[in-house]
This record gives sequence, structure tokens and C-alpha cells, in this order.
Amino acid sequence: MNRRQFAVTTAAAAQTALAYQRTIGANDRIRVGVIGAGGRGRYLTGEFKEIGAEMAAVCDVAEANLEAGLKAASTGAKPFDNYKRLLEDKSIDAVIVSTPDHWHAQMTIDAVEAGKDVYVEKPLAHTIAEGYRMIEATRRTKRIVQVGTQRRSSALFQESRAIAQSGELGNVRLVNSWWYNHQASMNTSPVTGKVDWQQWLGTSPKREFDPIRFRNWYYFWDYSGGLMIGQAAHVIDAIHWFMNSDAPLAVTTSGGAVNIDGVEIPETTCMSIEYPQNYLAVFTVGYKAMRYNMFNDQCKQFHGDKARLDVGREWYALYPQSNAIEMKPSREKKAPGSFNPATRDHIRNFLDCIRTRNEPNAPVEAGQSTNIVLCMAIESLRTGRRIKWNPVSRRAEA
Repeated sequence: MNRRQFAVTTAAAAQTALAYQRTIGANDRIRVGVIGAGGRGRYLTGEFKEIGAEMAAVCDVAEANLEAGLKAASTGAKPFDNYKRLLEDKSIDAVIVSTPDHWHAQMTIDAVEAGKDVYVEKPLAHTIAEGYRMIEATRRTKRIVQVGTQRRSSALFQESRAIAQSGELGNVRLVNSWWYNHQASMNTSPVTGKVDWQQWLGTSPKREFDPIRFRNWYYFWDYSGGLMIGQAAHVIDAIHWFMNSDAPLAVTTSGGAVNIDGVEIPETTCMSIEYPQNYLAVFTVGYKAMRYNMFNDQCKQFHGDKARLDVGREWYALYPQSNAIEMKPSREKKAPGSFNPATRDHIRNFLDCIRTRNEPNAPVEAGQSTNIVLCMAIESLRTGRRIKWNPVSRRAEA
């Protein structure tokens, strides 16, 4: 970009920011609606309120969730049982999309088309094609879309990324990562109140109302990719961020037997990801392991030829090359309790970007680069094949 182009682009961005500041004053509260008022939606409602947003609308197709979501908002929020009606409300500045994965894309696209900024939970989408549609709609409408990968707004992760970027590790050819804990069984609690099941299904295959699928959608291929996808959405995103990576070369995934009765997706899986930057990333999820405190349940190890960087959920440690039997870190940080505030920092970044029109910490393109890996991992696990990425056709190929 030359100086003239930069000046024009900068001026245009400034004019856009100024226009939005006229609409949303520096001290005005941003009015937010939440679409999907289940457990995560209600948690985010509380966090948005804590920072100062006005939770002005709640939408859910399940009566019980809608009622609970309105209580969480506790600000005279308007109730909606159809998200399109919520999007028609001109007084709403932004929406949270905290629904099952198979609805993320269409709701985000419809929201930006309606002039709303969006905080969408991870993973970005349920298919690769959906992710590209989200990018196109976001850029065309010039809306702010923040993907809920909150590690990008965590001070601890920003510090550890700076180490990874410093050159202290040397050449990194392998990244090992894992997330271990214990899932005992499905949620079998009864479903109370009305549920608009057909609206909930959306474009997924039609079937009679199934309370097991409704309560445990995470574990069924039509709606998600299980713990493998839910946890990898965070871990792979962090690896991409630390390693300056985009799409992979190939993904191979294996899984054990399904050890949670009644679900489709195994809780114990391992994906191996090949990157054009000449490194291999391995991510293992095991939810029939013992129970861990969240401080100890996950790690990313960046193996350089000069040093190794370990990054947990609330800690990091840098280990220089050593022949000692007991290796000691040259630099480390332990910050128990720092992970939950990262979500608040991520939301704060989103709200700041609504006012300034600056790019958020987790833009749609970053979400899509991870989404490509996740969708390839699903296909590999289901077909038993190594899946390659074709960057020209933007398709995954067996």
C-alpha cells in the first residue's frame, strides 16, 4: 500500500468511526441482545452487564431458557422467540450469538446484514463454506465481529505469545497440546416449557423432538463436533496466533470408542495438523481422564531447538535447552484465577471496537483459519482419511 492509499484508507476509517461516535456517544451504553440464552448465553449476559453494556433483548426458542435469560438480563429486556424479530429492532446496537454451532453462521450473517455488530461464540461455523460466507458479509457490511476465543485478550497469553515471537525458542517444528478432564454422562434432565423444535433444527436434518439431542447437541454431528471441536477451537486458535499460521496443509484425526452412552462423537480424540510453515501440531482431548482443576487441565508446548515454551490456561514457563536432569524455567508466570477475567477483557475489546470501528482481537478471518482445521478434523475422524487443504479451490480434499 502506498502513502496515498494509506491516507485514503485511514481517512475513510476515521470518518466511519466518527459516524458511529455520533450514533453511540463516548459515554452512551451500548444496547445488546443475546441470541441463545442457555448457560453460556446467560454467562455472557452477566459479563456484558458487568462491563456496562445494556442487555436490552433476549431471544431463545426454548421457553425455559428465554425466561432464565430475561432474569439474567434484569434490565427490562425485550423477549423474542425468533431471532429475526430481534434483529428488526433498530435500537439494538449489537448481538451475542451463543447458540449451538450449526446456527452461528446464518445468525451472524443476518445480524451484520441488519446493521448489528456481533460477538459470536466459537467455533466460528459448522462448515468451511459457512465461514467464508461470514467473512464476505462482515467485510461488505463493515460490521465488527468478534469471535469468542478470549485467549487473544488475555494478558497472560499476550505475554507468552511475545516470548514465542521473540526468537528465543529457535525453530519450532512441533507443537504438542492437550486438554484432559472427565465427562461422566449425558445431561438427562427433563425439558420443561415449550420448545420451537423446528426453528432449533434450522437447516439440519429434520426429526421428531429429541430431548437428548436438545440437551446434548454438543455430541451430535448434525450440530457440532463434540469436545474435540469445542476445545480445539480455543487451542488451535492460540497455536495459530503464536505461530502466525493460517490454513493447514493437511489434518489427520483418530478417535477412540464412544464412552459416553447415547452420543455419537467420541470424547477421546487426537488430531495431527501439518502446516506450510514447516511444523506439526498435535492436539489430544481426553474427557475420560481424571478430573483436573482448570489450572492444570490443558497445555500447549512449543518445542524449539533452543527452548521450549509451555502455556497452560493460567500459567506459562520457558525452558531453555539444558542437560540437567531437572529442568528449570528461565521465566515463568502463574496466575490462578486469571482465565475468567479474560472473557471480560475480550468483551471489553469488542465494545471498544464498536465505538472506534477498529479491528477486534479475534476477527472473522482468524476464526475461519481455525474453522478450516476443525472441519477437516471432523471429516478425517468420520472417514478415517488424511484430509488435505486446497487453497486454490478453498476446499478440503481426501
